[in-house]
Amino acid sequence: MGWGRGEAVDGSETGWGRQAEPAPRWRALLDRARLAGRGAEHHDVDHRAEETPAPPPETLPRRAAGTGWTGRAQAVARPADASFGAEPAYRVEATYRVEPAYRVDPRYGGEPAYQAEPAYRAEPEPRAEPSWRAEPEPRAEPSWRAEPARPPEPGYPEPPPRGRGTASVESRYALLDGGYQPEPAPAESRYALLDRGRYRPEAHPVPEPARIEPPRIEPARVEWRAPEPETELERAAGVLRRELGGPRVLAFANPKGGVHKTTATVLAAATVGSVRGRGVLAWDDNELRGTLGLRAGSARHARTIRHLIHDLAQIEILEGATLLEHLDDYLRHASDGSYDVLAGEESPRFAQRLDQFTVKRVLELLRRTHDVVCVDTGNNVESPNWRTVMQAADQLVVTTVPREDAAFSADWMLDLLHEEGMGELADNAVTLISCPTPGRTPLQDDLERHFATRTRAVAVVPYDPALETGSSIEYHQLQAETRQGWLKAASVMLEPFAR
Repeated sequence: MGWGRGEAVDGSETGWGRQAEPAPRWRALLDRARLAGRGAEHHDVDHRAEETPAPPPETLPRRAAGTGWTGRAQAVARPADASFGAEPAYRVEATYRVEPAYRVDPRYGGEPAYQAEPAYRAEPEPRAEPSWRAEPEPRAEPSWRAEPARPPEPGYPEPPPRGRGTASVESRYALLDGGYQPEPAPAESRYALLDRGRYRPEAHPVPEPARIEPPRIEPARVEWRAPEPETELERAAGVLRRELGGPRVLAFANPKGGVHKTTATVLAAATVGSVRGRGVLAWDDNELRGTLGLRAGSARHARTIRHLIHDLAQIEILEGATLLEHLDDYLRHASDGSYDVLAGEESPRFAQRLDQFTVKRVLELLRRTHDVVCVDTGNNVESPNWRTVMQAADQLVVTTVPREDAAFSADWMLDLLHEEGMGELADNAVTLISCPTPGRTPLQDDLERHFATRTRAVAVVPYDPALETGSSIEYHQLQAETRQGWLKAASVMLEPFAR
């Protein structure tokens, strides 16, 4: 056929001198399918092939013989089976060309044989920790480094003197020490056992140092406690400490004499001054001979309202500290300094000079220097100074004692104020009942109920033996019950103005 190389179809050798691979079965089946499809035109050829037996195949020369044989491969017929003679022998068509043997491309490099990776190098096994290595024995200090000898402790034998001799085998410093052999430590020494490696801590317990715990600081706790209810006395003192919204004038009035107008004026000023500390004055505005200057204040001078009016024009034009300094020359002071006193004139002829205009100027001056001015109004309701004080007063205090004539005079004065157009001052007044004797009388209860209907409030102050003599009034010498009664009464007087 003119091919460069031949290929055996069934059990032959290739042109390279190696055994060819047998033809696959599927190729024979394909050939049969091709033959069956050709039809009748090949039928005769097939019968002739059956009748004429095929000559035996020629032996192909081997490549090693060097014949240079080339040609086409001949089909090899199967030997007929005696038992099955109906089927003709298989014959390869003359035009069928056998595909050349699969030739491996020499350039194709097959994958190299799998090279196993070098053996996995496992991490080296951890070295077992060596058994507990005892610390080396402490070396004994040589003699030339040894500390100076110490005096032996009581109870221990004194070691013999050191000397040079044959060194012990156990002494590693024998050569260095020049043959010095240390004496063995006493058996009781724990340090000797430790040096030799035979010390057991459990045999010689060492007491642990005392552990000092730091002081434990508790966190601050804020506890809310409900405020205790305010007592009546605390409430009264709180009222007197408040701001009053400006200077206030308290007028103590009753046309009847002997009803404690002067006593009430002094004690009210002393009570308010003891709480506020300053800015309180008591003025004796009696057109007749008043005794307020005698019962209150120190007699450091004899100046009265008359001297003040004489120099009033020069004092009115002053301001601030200069005004206080010059006005102080005309005032008297309480022994404890809690309030000031402006004494009234003792001469009856001076009453003609206290006209309405002069009283207004004095009140205006006192308001510039004091917060609370307590005025003893006297007994003449027809005098200009009495009416002027009533018109300028912020609070009216009606003083009386539990007697019918004193109560009748106070009730008549309230009617007069209503007639004079000062009904509001009368309705907002405070009735102050002073007890001149110990105990409580049935008339006092009637007076309290009566004046409670005519005035804003009724206050009762108890009897005190210090006031019975009619001499100088010292607030701190009063009984505690008396001071508490006046504290409540004073708070009632100033309560409408406290802020």
